[in-house]
Amino acid sequence: MALFRGVVFLDGSSVSLPRSALSLNLPAMAKSKTKRAKGKKHHAAVEPMLEFGDRWDYAPAPESTPVPLKKRYPLYIGGKFVAAKSGRVFRSINPASGKKLTDIAAGGPEDVDRAVKAARKALAGPWGKMPAAERGKFLYRIARMVQERSRELAILETMDGGKPIKESRDVDLPLVAAHFFYHAGWADKLEYAFPGRKPKAIGVCGQVIPWNFPLMMAAWKLAPALACGNTVVLKPAETTSVTALHLAEIIADSGLPDGVVNIVTGKGSAGAAIVDHPDVDKVAFTGSTRVGKQIAAAAATSGKRLTLELGGKAANILFDDAPLDQAVEGIINGIYFNQGHVCCAGSRLLVQESVYDKVMRKLSDRIKTLRVGDPLDKNTDIGAINSKAQLQRIRELVDCGVAEGARLHQSKCKLPSEGYWFKPSFFTGVTASHRIAREEIFGPVLSVMTFRTPEEAIERANNTCYGLSAGVWTDKGSKIHKVAAELKAGVIWANTYNKFDPASPFGGYKESGFGREGGLQGLAAYVDIS
Repeated sequence: MALFRGVVFLDGSSVSLPRSALSLNLPAMAKSKTKRAKGKKHHAAVEPMLEFGDRWDYAPAPESTPVPLKKRYPLYIGGKFVAAKSGRVFRSINPASGKKLTDIAAGGPEDVDRAVKAARKALAGPWGKMPAAERGKFLYRIARMVQERSRELAILETMDGGKPIKESRDVDLPLVAAHFFYHAGWADKLEYAFPGRKPKAIGVCGQVIPWNFPLMMAAWKLAPALACGNTVVLKPAETTSVTALHLAEIIADSGLPDGVVNIVTGKGSAGAAIVDHPDVDKVAFTGSTRVGKQIAAAAATSGKRLTLELGGKAANILFDDAPLDQAVEGIINGIYFNQGHVCCAGSRLLVQESVYDKVMRKLSDRIKTLRVGDPLDKNTDIGAINSKAQLQRIRELVDCGVAEGARLHQSKCKLPSEGYWFKPSFFTGVTASHRIAREEIFGPVLSVMTFRTPEEAIERANNTCYGLSAGVWTDKGSKIHKVAAELKAGVIWANTYNKFDPASPFGGYKESGFGREGGLQGLAAYVDIS
């Protein structure tokens, strides 16, 4: 049998390789053929296993753009950068190295009170009296300034959170600008959004955002609130506060009136102070289900408006008539994007039994190609886990999955010696009773299960306390509509995954929260139309 001397790609282009660069694993092929042929007169052809060795390794391509990282970041209250009343700071850690990046002001209840007073003053002052079209101009200006500083913000997002630079650059920052642009257009059209009503601002909004998409979550919260005429007190996550404070610089440079946006960094006590403050009219929270339940209980007795976007355990359903290669890419994107730090991650894969073996082989081959390493390298696919605490949580649940009898499959990639890292992984032999099938891991770990019929797939997918998202893979449109109609999830993707648009509402129900962000439904959360 002759060996290939080159590779032809799908677009018709080709590349020549030396004989040693590409080989067929003939012993493995022969062994597989013998096994399949045993006791049979005819047997199906076996796909060759390609081995490229290290010939297609990528050279390092680190991001070289310098960024203005400060030694210490203050709070942003009333249009000014100010120190916390206590004078305390906490360290922001680069998860790729485990070393300190900078110091962040540790705001407390006194600082939150200052911020709420500044927001109330701005609401009663120029911002509350400003024509809606003029409000929209500020949002347009912020969007353009985000675009102008997108490389700087993307690098800071990657350094602070650990996600690959190509995700920060190509996904997060474009969506940040898109949300400000989209909501800028709605600012003077709210009466068209809610015909027959007279929408008006709710008042002072307290917003608490998570660490997995810090800048994007800030945009998701700030843009609709400002478009509707509200003022805001924003609390970023403790581990990822840097880009929120650089966004504060953009807001200050845009000329937005003082006090319209206030950013208070700090630990959980600062977020609790925002939720409990008597002069906050609305609370919006994105984060864990456990904390969301506490906030819901606190808001229930205060009369505050509330939206919650919480955890998820999404099912990605793969039928046997799906385009398998495309589906495997969707599976990879669904669980390994942003190291699995995604509330809507497709962390449960349901595969129809007839294609299970083929899908598992393709999935195993694909995770071998994922590059884990320096998040600032443009070739990196999977970056660092956000924090030491989150890494310990992932390890705990993976160990539990092994102890409960599931089989762990991992990439053989080498991990850096410093920082917080976890290999892309998936489990087979998973049952619905396993913790890894029930609890949100929030890491690069997939749980694989099988089904025989669409009815069984729907039942398994809905067998969760969450209801945030789901995915369906099939070549039949009728099947997509039938299955999607019966899935109990707020967002359902068909033959794709993790696609976002500011015009499309996002949110869930059950223990994944309530309320929507994006689209007309997202605007409704920030206006009083009673």
